[in-house]
Amino acid sequence: MNASAVPRYEVDPAFGALFSTFTNDPQSIGTELTRALMAASQADPMLVSTASDIVLFPGAGAAPQVESFRRSTRGFIELTAVSHVPLSLAYVARMRELDPDSTAWRARLQAVRTHAQSARQANSVAMWRDRVALSAFGGLEQKITDMVEYTLRVSSDCIERSFDDPSLLEFEALRANYFDPTPEVLPVSMNDIMFATFALAYVDIAFRIGNWLRGQALDWSRAMVLVSGRSGRPTAGSTWSSNNMCHLVWRTTGLAPERLYVAPHAPGFSAQNLPDAAGMSELEQTYRRLWCHTRASVEVSRRMFDGYTPYEFTPNPLDAMPPIAGVGDRAACIARLRRIMEDPQQLLSNCVADYVIDELRRCGNRPELVPIPGFTNVEFPK
Repeated sequence: MNASAVPRYEVDPAFGALFSTFTNDPQSIGTELTRALMAASQADPMLVSTASDIVLFPGAGAAPQVESFRRSTRGFIELTAVSHVPLSLAYVARMRELDPDSTAWRARLQAVRTHAQSARQANSVAMWRDRVALSAFGGLEQKITDMVEYTLRVSSDCIERSFDDPSLLEFEALRANYFDPTPEVLPVSMNDIMFATFALAYVDIAFRIGNWLRGQALDWSRAMVLVSGRSGRPTAGSTWSSNNMCHLVWRTTGLAPERLYVAPHAPGFSAQNLPDAAGMSELEQTYRRLWCHTRASVEVSRRMFDGYTPYEFTPNPLDAMPPIAGVGDRAACIARLRRIMEDPQQLLSNCVADYVIDELRRCGNRPELVPIPGFTNVEFPK
């Protein structure tokens, strides 16, 4: 039979109306229950985290409070730029593998070397102490300066030697001489440097955001928490266990994990481009509607099926990063670096986040006591 001759299917109007009575209609029962839940919880605090910012809507019409935790924060770009230098060499090496006859890799590496040289000139104790000026780094400025100088010097030297001997950009040579060398070849490996710089950047995030959360006079048992919008790469951070903001809020506040929902397709916002007061109020209601719409079936189910085994949400330990046994556990640190690059569900910061959050808690919220693999008990040769 010709496809064009097949009668076009249309839902029976009576059944369509019955369907819309419950859902898929502005006046449906499901929509009305969401509105009722919103009305009943307007005074409850609402916490929303996006890719780089976090906002607290205290409730009852109170003005929102916004805090940033990523690119717009002090020191994040500086430390992450250093983390990316070894990755830059690896990416260029892969480009050269794919197109061995091209010489474009030289220009790419020369750009890295030029910027690294400029960063070496800017790197100083005064910069980290007076310009970046993070309380989490208090007393560590000299060591951070030494680590940055060491990384940029070694990387520049590796680039310079590769211009004369391109075989040094083959991955076997890079692993042996740069990423994972013996101490006789290189005192501190670039694998260690990458983990250490990631961890240092996250120590500040966990310390500052943790203090900000604890400083809010909230009834966390009633808090409505949402991780909204895209976080990191498009495939990452879309589940509770793969989004480290969930772990941070949970460990810092004692919030019941089941009151935090991840909504990767919900709208986000940026602290650098916030709407006006009316726009923020509209955004708050959007987030409250989403949270309550999600919560409606949970609360109804608990009443419908009372007496039967309940579902209890707990973070999935099978999704967790390999545990770090101690500051010298290089195998676990490298396993984490590999995991975040090969597992598309992971945010890059997941490499260090749970470890830093838990260690900061164990150390009584004293960032200077957090043991950082690749940094603590390491001397960077001058």
